[in-house]
Amino acid sequence: MSAFQKGTLLPWALAASAAFAVAAPAAGAAETPVRGGILNYVVGSKIPSYDGHQETTFGMIHPIAPFYSLLIRINPEDPQSTTDFVCDICEGKWETSKDGLSYTFNIRKNVKFHDGTPLTAADVKATLDKIIFPPEGIPSSRKAWYSEVASVETPEKYKLVIKMKRRLPAIIPALASPFNFIYSKKDLDAHGYDWHKAHINGTGAFKFVQHQPGAFVEGKRNEDYYVAGRPYLDGFKAISAPKMSVRLQAIRGDRAGIEFRGFPPKARDDLVAAMGDKIKVQESDWNNIMGAVPNQKTKRFSDPRVRKALALALNRQGTIQYLSKIAIVKTMGGIVFPGHKLEGKKEWLAKLPGYGNDIKAARAEAKKLLKEAGQSALKVTLWNRAVDQPYKVIGTWYVDQWRKTGIEADQKVVPSGPWYAGLRKTKDFDVSIDFNSQTVINPTIDVSKFLCDAGNNYSNCQDKKTSDLYFSMLYETDSEKQYDKMRAFEKHVLDDTAQFIPAFWWYKINPHRTYVKGWKIAPSHYLNQQLDTVWIDPKLK
Repeated sequence: MSAFQKGTLLPWALAASAAFAVAAPAAGAAETPVRGGILNYVVGSKIPSYDGHQETTFGMIHPIAPFYSLLIRINPEDPQSTTDFVCDICEGKWETSKDGLSYTFNIRKNVKFHDGTPLTAADVKATLDKIIFPPEGIPSSRKAWYSEVASVETPEKYKLVIKMKRRLPAIIPALASPFNFIYSKKDLDAHGYDWHKAHINGTGAFKFVQHQPGAFVEGKRNEDYYVAGRPYLDGFKAISAPKMSVRLQAIRGDRAGIEFRGFPPKARDDLVAAMGDKIKVQESDWNNIMGAVPNQKTKRFSDPRVRKALALALNRQGTIQYLSKIAIVKTMGGIVFPGHKLEGKKEWLAKLPGYGNDIKAARAEAKKLLKEAGQSALKVTLWNRAVDQPYKVIGTWYVDQWRKTGIEADQKVVPSGPWYAGLRKTKDFDVSIDFNSQTVINPTIDVSKFLCDAGNNYSNCQDKKTSDLYFSMLYETDSEKQYDKMRAFEKHVLDDTAQFIPAFWWYKINPHRTYVKGWKIAPSHYLNQQLDTVWIDPKLK
């Protein structure tokens, strides 16, 4: 068995010979959770806003998700699954009509918002309407996922019905998005759609206590939580620590028990060497591809030849083995999650710009395209986010690769708030670090990011063919034909229009104190963050 086994919990010990010895988890009955304790954990990014419907960052999810509930969610006991979904504020199992055009959910009758207001199906409808049918000017980062939803209805006080324009099984994983915080209709009606950017009133396992910007977010147990006996923790403190060295020292010095995002391999090894049996490690493939997005509003990058040249300059084959040792990246791939049946095969990928073995020929082609476009002396400033892993590492890699092709490249690194503002508001960057970081592995929906009208597409593209190819793939029922249509869509995005220039897929490594129990790693740093199942083992504290 591999020492770094995907999706498993691994205790570590330092052998006398200084080699790492791995012990398997003890067999037997599941442990009984113990109630009490405060979980401190570190978060490597600041909070742009509290609004889950707008934000796309773990910097918001990790400190804010414990305050909120979802309609449905991935099973916290099996978060690696792509098909195991359970009710959160609904109860039992939802009903799917025979024609697949409607889904009926029975809403729990014992749910209260933290201000004491009882939750009904009307609150869920108001929430989903904000996400699926947002008014003009109201951001909804995942709106494109729900384009085939016809309506959200409440035939009874505690019954919700979602009706579809056409059959789309992928809607269930989409509804399980951890960003789909359930908001109070009363709050939306009284305060408007922007209120939740700066205010919190959820139904989650924890109640908001305070947020000291740049320091921490604090929550306490919701004594009225709708799941009996939960949460187990008395509360939590999410500590802001943008620097990786600070997060590592916090865990090593027991000022924090865990970081939910992930560390690079060397950081894991250093913690294991220093802490022995006081640390455990969970690892998983990660549904997150890092990339760069040229701004098509900027004249230089409105020409697809220039964008394609940026892609051709990349020596992915020759650098991934080195980058994977220092950064939280591991796999070279296209737009589909590695290992999924819809993933492009290696032979296919080799035909795309920057994926081949002959980097000399690729860079010669890049220079030729730049000359044809009148940009032989191209200058590029990469707009990057001030997060250690893997943004700064990958940003430096991009700049180095472009410079080796004769492009005059540098980067500007700014905190998360200004970085997102540059993408969403001013839109005046040259090329920005970007990512397609999704939750449940659901490729036909995940790749909707590349639709030009998607809320999280920052390329500022205008291209009808992208939409035509996407929807042709999305609604294809024959698996072989769908694979071929995914390839056509992928080629258009990465080659024909070069609207997105991938780097690599991420790899998730979560070392944590052995006393942290009840949390299981998912293939996404957004999933399984409500903390209602987490507990602290006092025997190991």
